[in-house]
Amino acid sequence: MFQQTLQTDLNRLMNFLGFARAFIIRKNPLNSMSSGLVEMFKNFLTMNKKRNMVKYRLHYHHSQLRKMETLIAENNEHSFLQGKKINEVR
Repeated sequence: MFQQTLQTDLNRLMNFLGFARAFIIRKNPLNSMSSGLVEMFKNFLTMNKKRNMVKYRLHYHHSQLRKMETLIAENNEHSFLQGKKINEVR
């Protein structure tokens, strides 16, 4: 009886080890962990450059927005003497 349970437990352990081996061969978790670590270091090292690019884009969009707002304010008829300039040109 004890030998039989030991034999089934050993068979189950061997099946589990076979499945684990196949999973490790198929998915290769060490390789994926190392590639993730390398990507994390790349992102960490290029963080300052990305931050500067975002600041540049944000400044550019702010300046474009200011230009549009000044154009709208210049051509608005309801503000004092602003619309008359473009109406006289027409």
